[in-house]
Amino acid sequence: MDGNTTEEQYEFLADDPDFSVKPVMFSLIIGAFFAILNETLLNIALTSLMEVFEINAPTVQWMVTGFMLIMGILIPVSAFLLQTFTTRQMFIGTMSIFTIGTVLCAVAPTFSFLLAGRLIQAVGTGLLIPIIFNTFLLIFPPERRGSVMGLVGLVIMFAPAIGPTLSGIIVEYLGWRFLFITVIPFAVFSILFGYKYLRNVGEVTKPKIDLLSLLLSTVGFGGVVLGFSFAGEGEAGFLELQVISFIIAGVLSLVIFTLRQLKLDDPLLDVRVFKYPMYSIALVMFIIVMMSMFSSEIILPMFMQGPLALTAATAGLILLPGALLNGLMSPVMGKLFDKFGPRRLIIPAAFVLTVTMFSLSQVGTNTPIYIIVITYMFLMLSVSAIMMPAQTNGLNQLPKRLYPHGTAIMNTLQPVSGAIGVSVFISILTSREESFLQNAENPASESAMTQATVAGVELVYFVAFAVALLGFVLSLFVKRAHPSDVSEASS
Repeated sequence: MDGNTTEEQYEFLADDPDFSVKPVMFSLIIGAFFAILNETLLNIALTSLMEVFEINAPTVQWMVTGFMLIMGILIPVSAFLLQTFTTRQMFIGTMSIFTIGTVLCAVAPTFSFLLAGRLIQAVGTGLLIPIIFNTFLLIFPPERRGSVMGLVGLVIMFAPAIGPTLSGIIVEYLGWRFLFITVIPFAVFSILFGYKYLRNVGEVTKPKIDLLSLLLSTVGFGGVVLGFSFAGEGEAGFLELQVISFIIAGVLSLVIFTLRQLKLDDPLLDVRVFKYPMYSIALVMFIIVMMSMFSSEIILPMFMQGPLALTAATAGLILLPGALLNGLMSPVMGKLFDKFGPRRLIIPAAFVLTVTMFSLSQVGTNTPIYIIVITYMFLMLSVSAIMMPAQTNGLNQLPKRLYPHGTAIMNTLQPVSGAIGVSVFISILTSREESFLQNAENPASESAMTQATVAGVELVYFVAFAVALLGFVLSLFVKRAHPSDVSEASS
């Protein structure tokens, strides 16, 4: 299919009077909001869960890392599933799985039971995100996708960004179980609404699945996430044999997986998407942004509830202005992307992100609260100006046949990069705390422990500053992927 035919089909789906776009968008967005919200809803509640179930930090971290691990394993299969089942079947199925997991979490008597429910939630969430991207790519032409993806950004970024704030308030006044109880009615409503109004888009081709590719993908992404996660648990960190073994096994599996995909007629994930430069740049910047956002939503609450001795609710409220700004600006950034293209948004935003990471590396116990509020607002503003514009621009360069694969790869790397970012930064934080206390005169004193945490946070954000600096350099190479690029790539 050539580029012109592709463009005509976009226009047909978006402008056909018999095709109602709003119910499709509303069905997907409301379900995705509450599903993706769960990615960070437990961040501030982790401290409470440690006390309730009498577990340590590395153990409770699996509520976050395990969630992302399951998503990272399942999303690669989404390209196959999107071509095997209809839009309605995929949406209703994934939301039903998510709802079952949420109910199990709400009634969990033990931490193991709670973690199991959390992992079931991840199954639904991981498969839901690619449905959204693939559906909107099929409905709207490239010149209108910025505004549409801005609305998606309202979900993808605003939901996890506001999670810590909601978590702090709910845990403080209602208890941790209500983190799940309050989500259940919305999830059920989303299923019922989707069942009645959601229409199918795309083509069901029922491709054959390569089981070896599925195995290699699972071992690859799972091994990498597990390796980085275990790095925060052992005393030797990344030098632990278990850590090294998982990471090496994961990387080797991904290398073999990639080589195999190039030989298959129906690859599980078509890695040829990396031939398109704007997609590749967008993917790296996407990873950097996700690492910055997810790690900040873990590290900052720890800093505020630790050295600053703030309550969970207060810590959540401090992050609220940034979360609101992020959500409100996502649709605006989408419209600006349609009008001005990616460079005028991404380059300044990448610079702001770099400066913000450096500013956070200078925080301490004497840092005024308003400085943290303002800095976090700049962080989330830069995230909204980078992630969706870069992601949309990268996907615009792909031919239609690669849409399921492009969205699957990008969305696979979202939880994987988030899990790696959280694990690496917590490992850095922990290692710096331990080295500081080893040289302290009275390591058991409250003052020494506070200073150790501050030193750890400073090092974490200095590393994050270096990563953000790489993102700024990459932003200089971004150019707009015009619809003509799609035609050339397809021919």
